Amino acid sequence: QMGVGTVHHIAWRAEDDQDQLEWQKHVASNGYGVTAVRDRNYFNAIYFKEHGEILFEIATDPPGFAHDETHETMGEKLMLPEQYEIHREQLEKALLPFEVRELD
Repeated sequence: QMGVGTVHHIAWRAEDDQDQLEWQKHVASNGYGVTAVRDRNYFNAIYFKEHGEILFEIATDPPGFAHDETHETMGEKLMLPEQYEIHREQLEKALLPFEVRELD
């Protein structure tokens, strides 16, 4: 049950799509139900639960967070995957304001 102090999920990194597919096969061959690959816009992800019901995610590096903005402008504005653009106004109202600081 979700609540303060609980773990929602633990994410692991796959180098690329092939590495992720190998993990998907490994997870399934060890008796765990694993999802199909899901396109998360900035990465691809697969999911499975361990016996204690903690959700695990294995996500790829590509395509990466710089596929729709440059490294130089990253963080200047809220970037959303296409399927969430219809919720932009609602999401922006719910977000707390913050300032991006330049580090020395």
